[in-house]
Amino acid sequence: MTSATGARRPGRRKGDRTGQAIRDVVEALLAERPLSEITVDEIAKGAGLSRSAFYFHYESREAVLYALTEELTEQLYTSGTAWFRRTDESPRDALRRAATQTVALWRKHGPVLRASVRARDTDPRMREFWTAAGRRFIGAVAEQIERERDAGLAVAGPPSARRLASLLVTMNEQACVNHSLTRRSPKADTEFIEALCAVWTRSVYGSP
Repeated sequence: MTSATGARRPGRRKGDRTGQAIRDVVEALLAERPLSEITVDEIAKGAGLSRSAFYFHYESREAVLYALTEELTEQLYTSGTAWFRRTDESPRDALRRAATQTVALWRKHGPVLRASVRARDTDPRMREFWTAAGRRFIGAVAEQIERERDAGLAVAGPPSARRLASLLVTMNEQACVNHSLTRRSPKADTEFIEALCAVWTRSVYGSP
């Protein structure tokens, strides 16, 4: 049986461990070179499997990238929507917390996320996935902007909440792609996070 990710579903425990080993190998290899230069044989060898065992779990190397993308976009959604779940935090502090978690994910998993973003240009299934994920992110952000506007915290439009959300989400993605390619530096990450927070705060709330 094959799931929506292209992952085949054997018995849960051993199958999960083997599938995770395959995903770990692909993530490590993506830190060195693009998916197009990675072979199924070296993935299988890295995971301690035969070629046929690899295909028992995944139908292709692209299916492994798809499975990794599903996992990471769910984490990105959870981190990005941390802004929505503030209690006694100020909006800026909540945005900073969300941005900090998002940047940490891009730093840790940048090679996979960049490979996934690039795959949208050539892989129809990946393009469809990212289109749906984008709608989910944009819809959630738009609803939060509307809630903040209704509460008198955010400035009223124009632009509409959805248009503003679309611009901010698109900016975040491209900015994180570019930043994840830079040399690791706590100072640079902090400055990048503060810049993201400033853009979001001024765009939504109209103040620094």
